[in-house]
Amino acid sequence: MSISRRTWVPLLTISLALASSLVTVSSHAQTYPARAIKLMVPLGAGSTADILSRIIGAELAKAVGQPVVIENKASAGGTVAMAELARSAADGYTISFASQGNLVFNQTIYAKPGYDSLKDFEPIVFVGGVSNIMVVPPGSPARTVADFIAMAKANPGTTFSSGGNGTSHHLSGVLFGQLTGTDLLHVPYKGAAQGILAVMSGEVAVGFFNTPTVISQIKGDKLLGLAVTSLTTSPLLPNLPTLDSSGVKGYEVNTWFGFVAPAKTPPQIVGKLHSEITKILAKPEIREQLAAQGFQLAPVKTPAEFGAIIRADFDKWPDIIKKSGATVN
Repeated sequence: MSISRRTWVPLLTISLALASSLVTVSSHAQTYPARAIKLMVPLGAGSTADILSRIIGAELAKAVGQPVVIENKASAGGTVAMAELARSAADGYTISFASQGNLVFNQTIYAKPGYDSLKDFEPIVFVGGVSNIMVVPPGSPARTVADFIAMAKANPGTTFSSGGNGTSHHLSGVLFGQLTGTDLLHVPYKGAAQGILAVMSGEVAVGFFNTPTVISQIKGDKLLGLAVTSLTTSPLLPNLPTLDSSGVKGYEVNTWFGFVAPAKTPPQIVGKLHSEITKILAKPEIREQLAAQGFQLAPVKTPAEFGAIIRADFDKWPDIIKKSGATVN
């Protein structure tokens, strides 16, 4: 079969254009990063997301020789930040902290979150997780989980706070209500810090917040910890029981988190970020710093394995959320 000159010229043009684009992408990846990287944080200052992002961001800046600018966007449970990331250029200069709440919970809770977690992002690195701690005001009459359940059953509409709809704080309370048969009223705040203050002041009756954000308040007697949401006790607070062992059988919430980029970010760039952040997380001083605050670092996982974790959670949480009736229009 022969190819005419009329056919051959356009094919040659297309081939040259494709080759040129591949060279451009390859060249860009080799010089990356050539300027500052924006690291978005979907939650407010003082949140687990903020604490981790600032530690990693400072180390990443040293490693790549470019500034890493932290940008907090605490609005609508992180949906505003994640939707912005989905629209960002896929060039590695805008990445984001991402949690189970941002990537899984919000897809069911929000009628229009503004992004599709399974299509709009490239997983970079899976960092690990944290358990939450069930906390009440220091002066609460509930001194144990059993006390609180009895109090909540006697007072339908007992309030619990969170750092926003779709956060692990929110879903921890939802699951607690389902498993204990208590009617809890969710009160979302702008961020974790405000939600924690609401518990400390007695504005709400209880909260379920990430360990790193409440450990100092518990040790300083500004909050009373009742139990941890994981199936094992925390080495930082060994005297706190688990909710499962406190009579709430089957209760387990461990929030995971990592970092993601916009979909179609070149694999060379994703690979470089994965490599650099993995090296940071392997540093003994960083591991000690994070462990002291309650972070549980996971064994190294590839970006593909991180993606599998995200997909697997879509098999568990949507049914729990739908049964709770928790929605945001």
